[in-house]
Amino acid sequence: MNFSLLTLGFLLGMRHAMETDHLAAVASLATRSHSMGETIRQGAVWGMGHTLTLFVFGSLVLLLDSSMPETLAQALEFSVGLMLVGLGVDVLRRLLRERIHFHVHRHADGILHFHAHSHAGEAAHPAVHHHCHKRRDGFPLRALLVGVMHGMAGSAALILLTLQTVHSPLTGLVYIALFGIGSIVGMAALSVIIAVPLRYSASGLTWLHNGLRAVIGVTTLVIGSVIVYDIGITGGLLV
Repeated sequence: MNFSLLTLGFLLGMRHAMETDHLAAVASLATRSHSMGETIRQGAVWGMGHTLTLFVFGSLVLLLDSSMPETLAQALEFSVGLMLVGLGVDVLRRLLRERIHFHVHRHADGILHFHAHSHAGEAAHPAVHHHCHKRRDGFPLRALLVGVMHGMAGSAALILLTLQTVHSPLTGLVYIALFGIGSIVGMAALSVIIAVPLRYSASGLTWLHNGLRAVIGVTTLVIGSVIVYDIGITGGLLV
């Protein structure tokens, strides 16, 4: 078994996790997190979904000795672009909704009021206006699905080039596993870097926190739009 190749697979997996579209996707997912641990888990689960797809595609390549059709590869890349556009729009939508949002409450006179407010400076806000937002701390299925989509789009093409030099199916599968583990480790580490400014700014610097979320949303939207244009128009998928 070629241990140099396997080590390279792990390191390439870590490097692969830091590609621009991956960064954009996981950063947008991080804006939905409520803690450092949850953000890291989002990144690690992204890597799990990514690795799952790698195993499926890699196993098919090794068993069938075939490659992915160019049109299918383009269509998957195009889908990733659309997904990033959707993630970016979702970040901006939530930013607007959470800064100024609406709910109904009842005052002591018994009359219902339709109330619009922001939680900025909530310490001085009348207690009757306080309300809770649901927090979803279960398994981050969204992160898993985003990782699966990224794995289908770009990672298969990346590992196919290496698998062409692998003579043993077992070595190929171990390479895929280490590449996937590298992507999980790389994205979890990167999630820490993303989470630190988001978490610390959320505790007192509302303007900075909202600004970071806006930058993440706009950047994700732009990256997705560029991919959609490059694949759909320049690449000829839609024309």
